[in-house]
Amino acid sequence: MVGTVRQDPGVEGVDGGVGVTALLVAAARALETHRDDSLARDVYAEHFVRAAPASAGWPVRPHQVPGGDANPLWGRFARYFGLRTRVLDDFLLRSVRADARQVVLFGAGLDARAYRLDWPEDCVVFEIDRAGVLAFKHKVLGGLSARPTARRVPVPVDLGADWAGALAEAGFDATVPTAWLAEGLLFYLPPAVETRLIETVDGLSAPGSALAYEVKLERDLLEYRDSTLYTATRDQIGIDLLDLFDGEPRPDSAGDLTGRGWTTSVFTPFEFTHRHGRGPLPEQNDALEGNRWVFADKAATPPAPAL
Repeated sequence: MVGTVRQDPGVEGVDGGVGVTALLVAAARALETHRDDSLARDVYAEHFVRAAPASAGWPVRPHQVPGGDANPLWGRFARYFGLRTRVLDDFLLRSVRADARQVVLFGAGLDARAYRLDWPEDCVVFEIDRAGVLAFKHKVLGGLSARPTARRVPVPVDLGADWAGALAEAGFDATVPTAWLAEGLLFYLPPAVETRLIETVDGLSAPGSALAYEVKLERDLLEYRDSTLYTATRDQIGIDLLDLFDGEPRPDSAGDLTGRGWTTSVFTPFEFTHRHGRGPLPEQNDALEGNRWVFADKAATPPAPAL
């Protein structure tokens, strides 16, 4: 094992604990689903929120939010997660409509993409996460008689362990182009674990594969301790996100991928706000200012070796 992957607070009554941050994103997706100008729909999200004692009283409909969109947590921050969901949904669907026939979701949490997106008939979705999280998800979705729209393969393993071996045992085929997704994950990981993850993804990726992930720019996280997004999250649901983030210097994973022959593009969330006409915009002392969404593609035709 390389490093220790940080765990966020567990939810009482669930085997192994469901991270409260996973429930936070589920609540944001539920709110986004019921907005009149919704960017993404996830009809399962509110059921995850209601099933966990720690989040049972959280809002899942816009009219339940105190202060409405002016609420920093359930307004602006939730809208950020809604925008991120839409952008990464689009990334995955583009990938599988091109070359990819496998999808790997790192830290899948309460992501219901295997159930709610329109996948090609031959697509396989692998969900990597802790056993307790996947068991909770299975229980909630089973109670709804939900059926996946692709072949869904849970892979219960910690990212600090041999997840590549577990993925192979679950049926992953490294000769098939893959769409990889690490949504809202890497800034919780020790740098060595992130570096190993990127190196392993490269080694397991056939030409035509694609990767998307989220990072924060290298800077002192304490600079944003008083950001309204973080203070509202602490005050309203008791999560100090900065305590969960790994504070060690981050690796240049985008540069590493470029050096390995991938084509990479880096965007701010606000660029997608302008593209879609809704979502968060910059503000003073903004905790979102350093967030970046990275997209990488491994050429379907490898370049000829240099002479």
